[in-house]
This record gives sequence, structure tokens and C-alpha cells, in this order.
Amino acid sequence: MQFLVFLSLDQPIFAKQINIVPKLLHIDTTGEEALIGLSFDNKIIAEVKNTETQNHAGFVQTTIQAICKDHAFDLSQLDGIVVTLGPGSYTGMRVGLASAKGIAYALDKPLIGLSSLALLAKAGKKQITNTGVSYKLFCMIDARRMEVFGAIYDQDENALTSEEAIILNKDYLLDLSKESTLYCIGSGAAKASQLVEDMHLQLLDKHYGVEEMVQLGLKKWHSSQFEDLAYVGPTYIKEFYSIPPKSS
Repeated sequence: MQFLVFLSLDQPIFAKQINIVPKLLHIDTTGEEALIGLSFDNKIIAEVKNTETQNHAGFVQTTIQAICKDHAFDLSQLDGIVVTLGPGSYTGMRVGLASAKGIAYALDKPLIGLSSLALLAKAGKKQITNTGVSYKLFCMIDARRMEVFGAIYDQDENALTSEEAIILNKDYLLDLSKESTLYCIGSGAAKASQLVEDMHLQLLDKHYGVEEMVQLGLKKWHSSQFEDLAYVGPTYIKEFYSIPPKSS
């Protein structure tokens, strides 16, 4: 697999926001399901999902080409590229970011990086209807054995902890849930349910979609929170992590 190498720059390639309705390309290959989307402002024009974990590299470019063809859209019309930086699959993170950086560099467009855990927090909040009750969101990506890559968020999607590798155990989960309901979301959430059977610990649907990428991407667009192409990298957390292939 080949990756683009970027020279160090004093300033990001795109450092000035333009007051327009942004057309954004969305790329997420950090997990078992890869996502490619196209949005105009807050409207999703196209959303394609790939469930073949080992084929994200081939999926990205062919899907982008198909979307452009189906919607008579040229990549030069883009105003920015949104990419999920992780945490997640080691290989998947590199695949998505390499494609996003290549497009951003070639077209001189801004790159917006998102956290997969922050996306889970946004998706989780939408599923919680009892807003009058205090709660926390434990967003987690499955790692090896009883380990997850995770972070805790409050009801307003503010991170209460940093993104880190966490070894799950019963005492840790009970401590998190003793004062308020703990909602667990993400590919590692099932591990938590195996350890604790408690009314204060609840599981949510593990997926987020292009909708959440659009919402967080637009927020960063309007505040000009762009990545520096020379320095941005995947959120590895640990040196190496790869989601194992699904058993047939």
C-alpha cells in the first residue's frame, strides 16, 4: 500500500474560511463499517456503507468516483474533506486519512478531522429520550481481550476524560454508574454488559453515520478548525491495533 508524503509547511494549505454553503466529502474507514458521504451544508446528498472490513482500501476510491458520477459532481467543487481520525482499526485509519489527505492536497481544500468517539457520543445522545435523568456516555471501540479505546462524555457531549486504552472490569463500570445512568455505545459496549448486570448500565446501538459526520464537520467548518496536512495523523492511542476479521 502506498501513502502520500507531505513536506512540512509553515501554515496549513487552507487557513481562511470562506463564507459559503460548504460542500463536504466525508470519509470514515476506522471501524468494521466504512462510510463515504457527500453533503451540501446540512443536507446529505449521498451515503454509502461498506461492511467488508478487509476491503476498505478498494471501497473508498471507487465509491467516491461512483458518487461523483451518479450526482454529476466534480471533486473540484468541494469546499472541504471530512475524515475520521480514530481511534479504531490501525489499517483502516491509515486508509481513510491517506485518501482524504491526498484529495485535500491535490485540490487545495481544507481537511477536517473528527474523533470516532465523539461521533459515537453524538449518535448516542440521539437515542436517549429520558433527558430529565442525569447520565454519562461511555463511548468505546473494541480492542483486544477486555480492552477498549474509550472516553466518557456528559449529556452535552463534552469529553470528561481523554481518549485512552481502558481495561474493563466490574469495579470500574460500577464506579462510573453509581451516581448516574451509564450508557455504553460502540463496538466494545458488549464487553461492558458481560461484566455488569445493572439497571444503571444500558447499551445503545453501536453505529453512527454520515449524519453525525455532517453535524460535527459543519461545526468545525464554521469555526475554521482545519487540520495541518503536514502534521495530522491517525489517533492510534496504542502503537498497533487491528480489528480482527469476522468469523464466517
